[in-house]
Amino acid sequence: MWKKSSGFFSVFKDHKKSNTSQKPEDLTVASSSHMSNIIQNHDFSNGMHSWYTNCCDATVATSEVTSSRYAIVANRKERWQGLEQDVTSQITSGVSYTLHARVGVSGSHHADVIATLRLEYNGSDTKYMCITRNTVTKDNWENLEGTFVLSDKPSRIVFYLEGPDPGVNLLVESVSVSCASFSGTLGKCNSVEDQNIISNPNFEDGVNRWTGRGCKIGTHESIGNGKVVPKFGNFFASATQRAHNWNGIQQDITENVDRKLAYDVTATVRIFGNNNVQNADIRATLWVQTPDSREQYIGIAKSNVTDKDWVELQGKFLLNGYASKVVIYLEGPPSGVDILCNGLVVKRVEKIPPSPPPFIENADYGVNIIANSDLHGGSKGWFPLGNCTLSVAKGSPYVIPPAAKDTLGPRQPLSGQFIIVTNRSQTWMGPAQTITDKIKLYLTYQVSAWVRLAHGATGPHNVGVALGVDSQWMNGGQVEINDDRWHEISGSFRIEKQPEKVTVYFQGPAPGVGFMVAGFQIFSVDRRARFEQLKQQTDKIRKRDITLKITDPDSSSMHGAMVKVKQINNSFPIGSCISRSNIDNEDFVDFFLKHFNWAVFGNELKWYWTESQRGNFNYKDADELLRFCEDNNIATRGHCIFWEVEDTVQNWVKSLSRNDLAMAVQNRLEGLLNRYKGKFKHYDVNNEMLHGSFYQDRLGKDIRANMFKTANRLDPSSVLFVNDYHVEDGCDTKSSPEKYMDQILNLQEQGAPVGGIGIQGHISCPVGPIVCSALDKLGITGLPIWFTELDVSSENEHVRADDLEVILREAFAHPGVEGIMLWGFWELFMSRENSHLVNAEGEVNEAGKRFIELKKEWLSHAHGHIDEQSEFAFRGFEGMYEVEIVTSCKKFVKRFKVEKEDSQVVVWIEL
Repeated sequence: MWKKSSGFFSVFKDHKKSNTSQKPEDLTVASSSHMSNIIQNHDFSNGMHSWYTNCCDATVATSEVTSSRYAIVANRKERWQGLEQDVTSQITSGVSYTLHARVGVSGSHHADVIATLRLEYNGSDTKYMCITRNTVTKDNWENLEGTFVLSDKPSRIVFYLEGPDPGVNLLVESVSVSCASFSGTLGKCNSVEDQNIISNPNFEDGVNRWTGRGCKIGTHESIGNGKVVPKFGNFFASATQRAHNWNGIQQDITENVDRKLAYDVTATVRIFGNNNVQNADIRATLWVQTPDSREQYIGIAKSNVTDKDWVELQGKFLLNGYASKVVIYLEGPPSGVDILCNGLVVKRVEKIPPSPPPFIENADYGVNIIANSDLHGGSKGWFPLGNCTLSVAKGSPYVIPPAAKDTLGPRQPLSGQFIIVTNRSQTWMGPAQTITDKIKLYLTYQVSAWVRLAHGATGPHNVGVALGVDSQWMNGGQVEINDDRWHEISGSFRIEKQPEKVTVYFQGPAPGVGFMVAGFQIFSVDRRARFEQLKQQTDKIRKRDITLKITDPDSSSMHGAMVKVKQINNSFPIGSCISRSNIDNEDFVDFFLKHFNWAVFGNELKWYWTESQRGNFNYKDADELLRFCEDNNIATRGHCIFWEVEDTVQNWVKSLSRNDLAMAVQNRLEGLLNRYKGKFKHYDVNNEMLHGSFYQDRLGKDIRANMFKTANRLDPSSVLFVNDYHVEDGCDTKSSPEKYMDQILNLQEQGAPVGGIGIQGHISCPVGPIVCSALDKLGITGLPIWFTELDVSSENEHVRADDLEVILREAFAHPGVEGIMLWGFWELFMSRENSHLVNAEGEVNEAGKRFIELKKEWLSHAHGHIDEQSEFAFRGFEGMYEVEIVTSCKKFVKRFKVEKEDSQVVVWIEL
């Protein structure tokens, strides 16, 4: 707990008391002047969000007179106990701030209310600054006003209200702390977010404040006989004599950067000095040293640059925890290549208002936008892309493909006519249409067609639907064909920015191989109609018949007593990816613990993390994450023991001989699974085996099954999973459900104890029936299916929310799915951009709100009366419940749990 020390030091300025009451309408005017209020949730309109109690309790009430909300701080046993908010990231030294708060008391006729700052310094005593105080009388709102300036920047600054005697409730209606004026020459306080925190950013003062990271640095007006000159300004800097790729130019920004704030980084860079290297990657990296001497390296941005032109390197970062030192630097090119920098800007991320929900007029759900799809008009409306030949024939299927039928329902039979494509000299050649005027922004379109190789062609060959959107290419679905049958292509796409031209075409087989296309359809998807079906399916699949049998020793019957059942949590596994640095952020932890019951570590358990250098082990991060999960009753998945994709394998592992690699694999298995035996409920044994073959290529086809068998022997308590991506969306021929099932069956035939199927779920523009079709196919195996790394992506938060709802509802309504893991939820800590649910600085966006709404929907509540048999029956989800039973003279509250395995649940409640 926080408690004051005796080292209370003097305030910067004395303040007179103000006993002047203020009318509610006056407060509105006063508040409007504080346009730069740094206090979050200043009027408690969002409950207690961003506020914390100091060893006491707090609730939010609504005034019957003004309808405004206010906080009631109760159960205070010391004067210093009250309400607080961390304002570290909002305060700048040398700046004058003005406080205006409306406070009251109850439980005493009058009491002092004090506004205080708690200033925490690394390695020294905590200090306290009294901003102001006022004597407040009962039943009156009073003003608490004052100003303060900090001469230095502590590592942590907490604003709080305190003062009344123990037992006296503190009331707080609103708090405003705003910037009054700026000391020095930095500018106006309302432009703090626009200020570059880099000193001497354009090298006008030489290399002052800059240092070389293992290399030499200097400044220039030009080099290379005038071939390289600044893009802007008069100077640029160089990092030369680089012996390692991590050498570069750096600046210490410890005093200027705050935790839990997002920063934009822009560097203007190029390379020079080695004629054999014309292009190379330059990276912007943050080196952080924590108070406990832990080192962190945070990648900010990476771009491939050349020795010809200046390039802008752009990225963002956020510090979760406290730091004793923060250094930003540029690195990346091979040794002997100079890094040139013309300027570096690091400033607060601009807060952009969220995008509005898209307005779509006449969505025309289910209407095919392909002209002459049935080919009754021959090839009218179609044109060949390239110099291939199109002709029309008869003999294709009359039924629409299954995934389209699942979406559209019963439809008229197809015409049986098809296009045959011949004389193809390039893989991209095929039949095409221009659909620019038919596409509506933000609608999700489903793609459906029958395809077949021309007679006499032998596979395997990929056939796919592609969309040319101006200069970009989009994947509309793919299928691999290895026989002479008709195959279904099923995919989806969405366009979110107005294009000048959209062309859809078929492509894929090798040059010279002809193919056929029939029943081609592109139609928009009515997601809301699908959701109604899924709600009914969810109730059928996930809910149980629950009967409460109530017994009361004092009464032979409870007939007629009122019953109110409330579900506290749904125990269906819904988890998230977390990283070690995330748990240093209190806001991240708060959201995570409220909304998730499982966790998976992003990198901290992977081999390249735990043993990046041979024999040099790092389990500290994983240990601390595991301890955090255990302390908070969070179940964990082990991701991953191995990763089959070669690009993810450490260089020292790649350099091993066959025998040494086999020994290293065995050591990895024994080291990891013996260390954490019984700790991880799942393991992804060898990640992405459909997309990589590093270990199989070097150690033989038995190695995969042997990994499973060895892992099971070392830790038989853990369920062993396969794990791969694009299984559910129809856009990757390497990972179709059929190929995934073949892989699983092959492993099982070799004795591998495969216990679960992991679908990563990094999906774009999801269509429910396509996802469901893949789940149905995988469900044939009888193995539990988990979405292990789910994320969706859209710049528009409302569209992102819709995408997320599609996947969550499909998964929760499917009997084969037994768990869902999001691949993160916090901005800047996601593998894909525009996929977060919570913005970098803690604001829940539309996707996050939709997620929370679904979690609430999946809680069961019921009320009624106990029947003549002293029973109360209802249907509910698995999880923990609280039941309240009210008789004429008593009220009883009991808790009970519904387990997953129960089909019909009988719960005995003894009163």
